[in-house]
Amino acid sequence: MKTTRVDGRYRLAITSRTVAAVGGGYALAAGFTAALSLLLAQGMTRVEAVLTATMLSWVVYAIAAGWAFYARTAWGAWGGTLLPAMVLGACATAPQWMRAAA
Repeated sequence: MKTTRVDGRYRLAITSRTVAAVGGGYALAAGFTAALSLLLAQGMTRVEAVLTATMLSWVVYAIAAGWAFYARTAWGAWGGTLLPAMVLGACATAPQWMRAAA
């Protein structure tokens, strides 16, 4: 059987993907929860909207963690989790920005 040698760059790439899955997935799930709860609060009570968004965020977190290891590169893993997280975070804070600007 042929033995393969694992170098430091490979370990660093796996570590980076793991951190992207955990940290970036958490940021994406948090942004998703905030944006979706604000959207759902227009049609239902605030408690139900937050609970529904929180339960759905577990699915988003699992998909983000899977994406971090499915992406071709570690940079793609970070971009695929943090860029949507920033967009959703901006959507969640936009109502506060609009009130402050008025």
